[in-house]
Amino acid sequence: MLKKVAIIGAGPCGLLLAHYLLNRDDQYQVEIYEHRGDPRIVSYSNSRTFPIALNHRGYNALNKIPGLEAAVKAASTTVTNMVSHQKNGQTKVISRSKPLFSIDRNDLVKVLLEQLVQKYHSPKLKINFHCKYTGTLEPKTIKFHNLKTETDFNVNYDLLIGADGARSVVRSNFAELSDTFEYSQVYIPNAYKSIFITASENKKYCDRQQGKFHFWNVDKNTRILLIEQADGSFNGVIRFPYKKNSIANLKNVEETSLYFQKNCPQLTELMTTAEVKAFVNNPISRVTTVCCNRYHLNNNALLIGDAAHAVSPALGEGCNSALEDVLILNQLLDEFRDNWAEAMEQFTISRKADADALAELSNYSFPISRKLSTEFVIKQGIHKTLYRMFPQHFFPPLFESLSQPNVRYSEILSFYKGWVSKVKKSNEKLLAQL
Repeated sequence: MLKKVAIIGAGPCGLLLAHYLLNRDDQYQVEIYEHRGDPRIVSYSNSRTFPIALNHRGYNALNKIPGLEAAVKAASTTVTNMVSHQKNGQTKVISRSKPLFSIDRNDLVKVLLEQLVQKYHSPKLKINFHCKYTGTLEPKTIKFHNLKTETDFNVNYDLLIGADGARSVVRSNFAELSDTFEYSQVYIPNAYKSIFITASENKKYCDRQQGKFHFWNVDKNTRILLIEQADGSFNGVIRFPYKKNSIANLKNVEETSLYFQKNCPQLTELMTTAEVKAFVNNPISRVTTVCCNRYHLNNNALLIGDAAHAVSPALGEGCNSALEDVLILNQLLDEFRDNWAEAMEQFTISRKADADALAELSNYSFPISRKLSTEFVIKQGIHKTLYRMFPQHFFPPLFESLSQPNVRYSEILSFYKGWVSKVKKSNEKLLAQL
């Protein structure tokens, strides 16, 4: 008998889960509900777009579905170097021992969706766009509002998956339905604005090469990150403190052009007046972190990805950990022979330890203190050298360990717990002074 699975959210995590479930021997009927439109028909706005850096942890989850890893890599840019642009005009190239694969989030969603429809074009898959989840009715009935027809409708389900991101409505519904379910949702101090630059052969840039992640440290709290994508376009973000920032004061093209000319003149070689204007009009966005005391409700509802454990983007692990969620859930379904009650309970037990560890690492790996920042760079260089010479005896440096799917986040935190505690104490002291 087919189990009907309702997945709320057609982001990377929800779409990958649909791939896995439909690949499990005809056991599931999958229905996906997404409040936005179909990206294959109408392009999503670039106003909040940002590049995702997938490492081997993320690709380890993709490559279990035949053809999926190759399709995503074909739309990605392989990142082998990071280029730090100094205020004196010089650049410093930081090489990576293992590459990252950069892809715009909107493009990742489109690839996963196209592959899903091509592979599973059958009555067992139904994708519903412009459908806003509005709540749960007992028993096993959920409510939606169709944003195009302005009508309400109900859907029955056997299993409910909340993959609707950091501001999850499903998670809020969990709290309404259970007195024992608890979660916290906290905004990080930094905000960001997206930068998008279209592809054009007429745009000149002295260091224009794919495979390089460019960044400019404007000051100790403001950083610009930019990468050229596979189609020749550039996208990235400028991150800055939400309070007392200079970015919010840039009101027009002239002020913004002067700001870029002063702090990152290379951008003025790439951006047209229209693109600078678009940047001015882009909204200031904030990132929220999420922590839950568990990820499942009863025996038939589960939170996954950012809906369960959104983290700071400081380490770039949000999407990687969300994709890894799907792989781990699939392994648990194998272990418990598709007994969801046991698999979901074990998912909470197993995954929460790693999710909490990743949150700590993301929040407190990078110090505010300039002195500790220098210490971090030196220590990582030593770790890198020792691990390269004696891999059996030394733990890999932070970013390399994050990329390794066989190393759990909780193991990484255990190794770096002394450093994390030191940074946490220092950061809290400096923030209190400010």
